Amino acid sequence: MEPSQELISAINQTMPFGKYAGRALLELPEPYLVWFKQKGFPNSKLGRQLELMYEIKLNGLESMLLPLLKSEQHHFKDEK
Repeated sequence: MEPSQELISAINQTMPFGKYAGRALLELPEPYLVWFKQKGFPNSKLGRQLELMYEIKLNGLESMLLPLLKSEQHHFKDEK
């Protein structure tokens, strides 16, 4: 099964603001996404993408999707 364009777009979307500005959404630390979940995701396309990243990380799917990151913006670091 091919990943949807919406999923690929969300994975490669860069965070436009804050401490993690410029980082691909898939690379955001899980605690940051949990914080957003608790505070409420923005009511926008970015908010829906952040919520999707939260669900991906919650379900342990991040490593499966890493190959879909565009290499020029890949900054993933093991933050455990």
